[in-house]
Amino acid sequence: MLLYHSRLIVLSLICQVITVYSADHLLEGIYCGKKNCYEVLGVSREATKNEIGRSYRQLAKKFHPDMHRLPEAKKEAEEKFKEIATAYEILRDDEERSDYDYMLDNPQEYYAHYYRYYRRRMAPKVDVRIVIAVTISVISVIQYYSAWSKYDTAIKYFMTVPKYRNRALEIAKAESKEAQGKGKANRKSKAEQKMEQDRVIRRVIEENLDIRGAYAKPQIIDILWIQLILLPYTITYYAYWYLRWFWKFTIMKQPYGEEEKLYIIRKYMKLGQHQFNALEDKERRQFLDEELWIKDNFLVWKELKDEEEKKALAENNKYKQYRRYVKQHGVGRMTFDDS
Repeated sequence: MLLYHSRLIVLSLICQVITVYSADHLLEGIYCGKKNCYEVLGVSREATKNEIGRSYRQLAKKFHPDMHRLPEAKKEAEEKFKEIATAYEILRDDEERSDYDYMLDNPQEYYAHYYRYYRRRMAPKVDVRIVIAVTISVISVIQYYSAWSKYDTAIKYFMTVPKYRNRALEIAKAESKEAQGKGKANRKSKAEQKMEQDRVIRRVIEENLDIRGAYAKPQIIDILWIQLILLPYTITYYAYWYLRWFWKFTIMKQPYGEEEKLYIIRKYMKLGQHQFNALEDKERRQFLDEELWIKDNFLVWKELKDEEEKKALAENNKYKQYRRYVKQHGVGRMTFDDS
C-alpha cells in the first residue's frame, strides 16, 4: 500500500514537471522569454518601483553599447542591454507586472498568458476618451458649417425671388439716397456698385426675413457638443413635460392650450419640429380654427387633402403622359416602339 502511494506521488511530480516544462517552452517569445525579468534586473519580486528603476539605470549604464569598444564585447553588451530594457518595460508598468507575476505563479495557463500579452501589445495607444472627444468635435464643426451652407443657400435663393429682391432694392436705394444727401461722393465703379447693392439686399433679407426649418440661421446651441452638455437638462425637461401632460390632460382632464393643440396636430401630421415651424403662421392658425387636434376632424381633413393632391396630380400634364405610357406599355416594360 505504501509502495502504491509512493508511485502515485512520483507520477504526480513527473506530470507537474512535464507541464511546467511544456508551458515554459510555449512561453518563449513573450515577456522576457525563458529568462526571469526579475533576475535580469537583479531584483526580487517584492522590489519597489524605485528599486527596479535604480537597478535598471545601473545595469543600463554598465551594459550600454557605447561603453564597449571591442566588436564582440559591444555585440554582447547590445544583447544584454535589450534584455534589461525589455525587463524594465515589463516591470515598471503595474498592470503588465501583475500579468507577469500571474504567469510566474500559473505557468500551465499558457494560452491565457499569450492572450493577455498580445492583447496589451495590440491595444490602441491613444486614449479612447481623446478619440471620442475629437470625433465629436469634428462632427460638431461639420454640422455647424453645413447648417451655415444651407442658410447661405436659402438667402441666395430669396435674393433671386422678385418679391423679396424688389423690396430689398427699395430699401437699398433709400439708403443710397440718404448717403448721397449727407455729402458722400459716389466714386465706385459699376461692378463695385453691383457688389454693394447685392450686399445691401442680402443684409435686408437677413434682417427682415424669418427663415425657419432646416434652412434656419444656425446657432451654437444646435451643435452636437452643446447638445451633449445639455443632455441631462434635456432629459429632465422632457420627463417633466410628459409627466405634466399625463397629470393635466390624462388624469385631471383639463382642456388643451394652444401649444398643446399644435403639438397634437404636429404629431398627427408626422412632422418634425423644424418642419412644423417652417409652416406659415396663417397656416397653423387655420389648423387651430379647423380643430385638427381632434382625431376625427384631422382624419376628415387628411382625406380631403389627399383627394386634392390626387386631383392636382391627375391634372398635371407630365403625370397624364406617364399614366398614358403605363396604360399602353405597362410598368417597367420596354418595346421597340419606345424609341
